[in-house]
Amino acid sequence: MSDAARETVPDDVTPAEPATPGSPVADPAADRLLARRRWPQRLRLARVHSIWRQPAVVVAVGILAVWVALALLAPVLTADPIAQSPDLYRPPSAAHWFGTDELGRDVFARVVHGARLSLPLAVVIVGCSLAIGGLVGLLAGYLGRAADEILMRLTDLVFAFPQIILAMAVAAVFGPSTRNAVLALVVVSWPIYARVIRSAVLSIRSSDFLASSRLLGVGPWQALRRDVVPNSVGPAVVLATLELGNAVLMLAALSFLGLGPRPPAPEWGAMIAAGSRDLSIWWVSVFPGLAILTVVLAFNIVGDALRDRLDPRYARGLR
Repeated sequence: MSDAARETVPDDVTPAEPATPGSPVADPAADRLLARRRWPQRLRLARVHSIWRQPAVVVAVGILAVWVALALLAPVLTADPIAQSPDLYRPPSAAHWFGTDELGRDVFARVVHGARLSLPLAVVIVGCSLAIGGLVGLLAGYLGRAADEILMRLTDLVFAFPQIILAMAVAAVFGPSTRNAVLALVVVSWPIYARVIRSAVLSIRSSDFLASSRLLGVGPWQALRRDVVPNSVGPAVVLATLELGNAVLMLAALSFLGLGPRPPAPEWGAMIAAGSRDLSIWWVSVFPGLAILTVVLAFNIVGDALRDRLDPRYARGLR
């Protein structure tokens, strides 16, 4: 080093020693890539917390919390939903808040107990659809080539039929029951999860952090577990939240057509079907219809808020 160059170096700075083979070298860029590889698109708590600043989301979460509480406390708060009485077609009153139906059963008790049936079944439908569609989407997007073609053509085959028509056909083949209705809705619901997760995986495959992990010697299946799956959580959570409302609606549609849970099960769709025979007894169908409306609308509002906050393009627009 020349004398002029030595004068520009402060006395308290020691020159870096040359790296020896096998010794770790501090590389800030590599550290950033490794950190980003581990959790590049993890759920950002700051964005999720900012959802609570929206009044519509707070109201929607409150509605869902009320329905969950009613479903849990239904045996304590209401009478037997299938108990009959001589008070047929009584309008709403202090004795029967939502009136009675054609068999003298309390409509309020049936609506509240209907939440014990519709909400858990919606979670089961979405969970099974997410598991099947997520596995198909992960394999199709990560393996590519022949696996992608075969799995996506199978997905397109299911998409070729209208969702409600295919669900009706499957439920009719196996017979009307709660289990068969859930099976029919899972059959028609998993392709949308496969499409969304496949798209997310394809974008992750071309990312820098996945390429760096391969250069570091990470195997393909280990990279799938550590890198690809965690970064597909965001779109899957948003879609599952939105589809919870759709599952409640589709289950009610099958029950309305007589292909869902069998009577006397207090299912919202079947209650609307019973009240639709005579519109003068409006309370039999209006109150379960309002239950479906509030639950579906609340799930959609929460899902839209999660989508806006977890979408990177939306986040860039907030800056």
